[in-house]
Amino acid sequence: EFERRQLEQAAEQARTTFVQAAARLSAARARAARRLSKAVGAILPQLGMEGGSMEVVLEHLDEPSPHGAEDVEFRIALNRGFEPRALARIASGGELSRVMLALKTILAGLDDVPTLVFDEVDAGIGGKVAHAVGDTLRDVARDRQVFVITHLPQIASRAQHHLLVRKEERDSRTTTIVEELAGEARVAELARLLGGDPESETSLAHAKELLAASA
Repeated sequence: EFERRQLEQAAEQARTTFVQAAARLSAARARAARRLSKAVGAILPQLGMEGGSMEVVLEHLDEPSPHGAEDVEFRIALNRGFEPRALARIASGGELSRVMLALKTILAGLDDVPTLVFDEVDAGIGGKVAHAVGDTLRDVARDRQVFVITHLPQIASRAQHHLLVRKEERDSRTTTIVEELAGEARVAELARLLGGDPESETSLAHAKELLAASA
């Protein structure tokens, strides 16, 4: 009986300690959620999501879990005037990539993920926004390896290394070829991405300007 009371007291003490720790974690999460939501909301317009906003919502649990007293959900409004909804349910691949890019920009240096892959990060953008996305990607790449799949010259020109992926038919079979571009070959590919003739002096000059601006 004595041992049982000791175990009950130890369990109650452990629960009290857990509840207190969960409360401190909840308070810290609430503060971080407000700061993160504001910071992401400030970056999204620069990445082609004008009017977009993000909320980090803490949903209280009836019974605390090993992760604390609440679930955390990221919600996003893609356009001004819309209610934020769960990010995983409404965002396209390109939008998810840009939200991830915004988060990685804000949290740079706080995680140890060595390699990031962004696919379709350029979906639905162009012009000045494409330049901004390219600059942001380059900043993120200062601390880690970043792979970007893109069809925009504004983004491709920001890279330290440019890989061309193409398909080629050999012996009645389709083969994927990956070729690293440098020098004039890279200039010609950027000229092609610009929509011009890769042999045109005008297109080549524009491509060289992009590379010079990215240096």
